[in-house]
Amino acid sequence: MKKQDEAVFSSYHLVIIFFMLAHLLFPAAASASDTEQHIAKIQKAYENIKDLKGSFVQKSTIRDLDKTETYKGNFFIKPPLKMKWEYKGKTAQDITINNDTVLIYKKGERQAYKSKFDRQTYGQTPVALLGGFGNIKEEFSASAKDDSIILKPKKPMGSVTSIRIRISEDAFPIRSFIINDSYSNVIEIMISDVKINTGLRDSLFDLSLPKEVNVFEQ
Repeated sequence: MKKQDEAVFSSYHLVIIFFMLAHLLFPAAASASDTEQHIAKIQKAYENIKDLKGSFVQKSTIRDLDKTETYKGNFFIKPPLKMKWEYKGKTAQDITINNDTVLIYKKGERQAYKSKFDRQTYGQTPVALLGGFGNIKEEFSASAKDDSIILKPKKPMGSVTSIRIRISEDAFPIRSFIINDSYSNVIEIMISDVKINTGLRDSLFDLSLPKEVNVFEQ
């Protein structure tokens, strides 16, 4: 896997996580099963969320390169379609979604990639998960294992084969995500310091960039 492919791999999977956090707003009937109890717990936490922010640690294991990279940063979400991930360190980049536009800004390279966000654009990538995540029982087979929900797509969704959502006992009920794909790559994203309803401004998700940045439309 080339370095460029590796960057795309990481960016697309981060977009998935954005929408997993923002779109877990689906009806879940009360049930004694562990699976539906986990789902109901997440739903209840989201009932009054107007915005949220926090920190993340991402571990990306790429089988072809036989290595694991670790990234850190912050995320901001304002449902339904305003989201931002800020990567810190040597690989500093921002991934912003504002309604129907996705912008990946690679700060060190002074380059940005802008795309329309819709199912037609991303239909063959992991972002295809987003179109049906609000109706989880139709799009996924769900099961409980220990403190987690295991989701498996019922139809092909890019390269994703399964997603494991670890449940937390804290006020915000999601501790981490683990995404497995058909190439045996694994991304784990652990979230912490989550704060809810702090009044995030729409300007945080502005797509404007410095003049010296080269923007590539996709």
